[in-house]
Amino acid sequence: MRKENQQHVNGVSSFIRDIVYGANDGIITTFAVVAGVAGASLDSGAVIILGLANLAADGFSMAASNYLGSRSERQLMEKEYLSEEQEVAQMPGQEQKEVRDIFLEHGYNIQDSQIMSELIKKNKPFWLNFMMRYELGFNPDQKNSLRSAYFTFLAFVVAGFLPLAPFIFFPGADIFKVSAVATGLALFMVGALRYLVTGKHWLVSGLEMLFVGGIAASIAYFIGLIISRIV
Repeated sequence: MRKENQQHVNGVSSFIRDIVYGANDGIITTFAVVAGVAGASLDSGAVIILGLANLAADGFSMAASNYLGSRSERQLMEKEYLSEEQEVAQMPGQEQKEVRDIFLEHGYNIQDSQIMSELIKKNKPFWLNFMMRYELGFNPDQKNSLRSAYFTFLAFVVAGFLPLAPFIFFPGADIFKVSAVATGLALFMVGALRYLVTGKHWLVSGLEMLFVGGIAASIAYFIGLIISRIV
């Protein structure tokens, strides 16, 4: 492959997963609230209040969960790193054998596995990272937990505001229809961006997200409609 065709993930791009899924959740959950309130025939004021409350509460909850989950994983990884470092210092022969076994499991022959284990042994930081990744299944290059939570929250709030925008800036009799169309377009576009994460074709990803979001909104709308008629 030529160098100009190579793609590398760095900077904000490394948080594209958090951005895409934060935006998806923001749009779906907020429009579900909008659809439920509209189905119950409540006025635009109620839609705006409940929608903004959902943005603040769910956005923070999602970001906090992301942060705490990532932080807990990093703390566990740091604990295991110290344990692995101690094992390398106290049992280098056993740890080198584990390196050889890893290469053997990946299809290398005994001679090549021995050579590569000797090379890895010469670089202790790389040796430890190698064991963390291939023996314990951790990613030593894990993203910054706080930045990950920040991008999740920002994407959730910005994208989740789209279903509410028509009610705030363009109030009218058919405003729910306008919100539904705007939400559908936003779902498709954000869903299409999942291509950057999953590699799936952008059209398929966009339609998939539109379908899932449509189901969630329809359920919320009809529940609101049924409850309004019962109550």
